[in-house]
Amino acid sequence: MTFITAAAFLTGCSDGGMELVLSDADSGQVYASYPVEYGDTYAVEFVHSVNKSPVRDVFEIRDGEIWNTQCIYYGFGAGVEEELGEGETLSYGENGEMIISNIEKRMDNLIIVVGTISDHTLYLGDETISLRDLCGRSSKVLFTCE
Repeated sequence: MTFITAAAFLTGCSDGGMELVLSDADSGQVYASYPVEYGDTYAVEFVHSVNKSPVRDVFEIRDGEIWNTQCIYYGFGAGVEEELGEGETLSYGENGEMIISNIEKRMDNLIIVVGTISDHTLYLGDETISLRDLCGRSSKVLFTCE
């Protein structure tokens, strides 16, 4: 299951003094870096092009890697999971959102292309970051943990 549409090749991290680095996947230009620790989570959200509702993928930094652990969405559409994988659970939030948990998928080579119509938003700690403002429309953003 891959719901991401903003660009990320995720590589291993050491467990101390890490940074989540966002860079251009083609040129290597660094857009930004953010301090992270083992167990930190972040999310990338976009508006689905078919059902016009938000899709949020949640990632966790663990064991020197980045893992997709949860997906939250409000309606079905092309590319949205219809069947649960082994060990995954489905629950419903108080606002009608569908929450798939226990995804447990290590993200070694994930590409996210920043939207042209809908922005992609990075949620990291207390920060809300527009990937369109930070990187530009249609940018291939490489997420690494260094």
